[in-house]
Amino acid sequence: MAAAAAAAAVAGEAVAAGGKKRGASRSWILFDAAGEERVLDADKYAIMHRVDINARDLRILDPLLSYPSTILGRERAIVLNLEHIKAIITAEEVLLRDPLDDNVIPVVEELRRRLAPSSATQHDVEGAEENESPFEFRALEVTLEAICSFLGARTTELESAAYPALDELTSKISSRNLDRVRKLKSGMTRLNARVQKVRDELEQLLDDDDDMADLYLSRKLAGAASPVSGSGGPNWFPASPTIGSKISRASRASAATIHGNENDVEELEMLLEAYFMQIDGTLNKLTTLREYIDDTEDYINIQLDNHRNQLIQLELFLSSGTVCLSLYSLVAGIFGMNIPYTWNEDHGYVFKWVVLVSGLFCAFMFVSIVAYARHKGLVGS
Repeated sequence: MAAAAAAAAVAGEAVAAGGKKRGASRSWILFDAAGEERVLDADKYAIMHRVDINARDLRILDPLLSYPSTILGRERAIVLNLEHIKAIITAEEVLLRDPLDDNVIPVVEELRRRLAPSSATQHDVEGAEENESPFEFRALEVTLEAICSFLGARTTELESAAYPALDELTSKISSRNLDRVRKLKSGMTRLNARVQKVRDELEQLLDDDDDMADLYLSRKLAGAASPVSGSGGPNWFPASPTIGSKISRASRASAATIHGNENDVEELEMLLEAYFMQIDGTLNKLTTLREYIDDTEDYINIQLDNHRNQLIQLELFLSSGTVCLSLYSLVAGIFGMNIPYTWNEDHGYVFKWVVLVSGLFCAFMFVSIVAYARHKGLVGS
């Protein structure tokens, strides 16, 4: 019985540890407009119910699945998947996935700093509230700034490693340098694809005013809370302590919207344009690096072709010399035969003339072959 109880206890601890591990894999950190934050260990159904999104939208944020960078505007939320930054932004809340990830921790700290209320004295000043950017735009700006800074830092690291390696390769072609450049080129190709995906997503948003209008969550909230939109609007965030102030602020900001400016996306367009230019600059750096790598490859190929041509010239010289020495050896072989000839007696003085004439003839033949090759442009001068 004691052994069974111990086994049951161990199994219970294992299940609890597994549950904690699974919960940690689904952990979220929540920031609201009041500057409060808390960690949520909620499953996908709770998240879907809280922010009112579909399962397919939440699937985009699954770290186990590979989805391209995406910014989706839904009725009550912005679903954002930018590399390691996976977040859901509402009109007054930000849910950020995996807050303990090393790459996500700086984003958490920046959200904590940027979304905190500026001061208690300014909170009730209507002019400051009216000029303040909507909560979702401030949160979106933090995430865009984080991903642009992250990709820019990766590009800078790649540049600092690639340019010296390429210069070293041009000065000395070796297997080690070639393998080093190959790895750097592979990393550049992957990074270029990641930057291109973020840039394409921002460009797609900038090209479509309707998509940008879908990101104005406060405007939608204000329209639903205004008298002209009816009194039967649903209570989206009943548990939020800041819903009253948020609706009041959004209602004042929606006066122009109700009177025909609901398609005005200038504020968001300026925000996206700024980070589009930043990510486009990062892409230009990678393009410049790719061109430098291509130029280095061309230079290396030219060097290799030059070495190959030099080897061919050397082979021509050696082959020409071998032919001439073969003729000289033929003469020596003929006169070296141990066959009795009558003219082979009492003619010892002829030996030196045979050696001298054969050597001069072979040398003349070698020079003639080389001169002919240079005349035809087969070898360099």
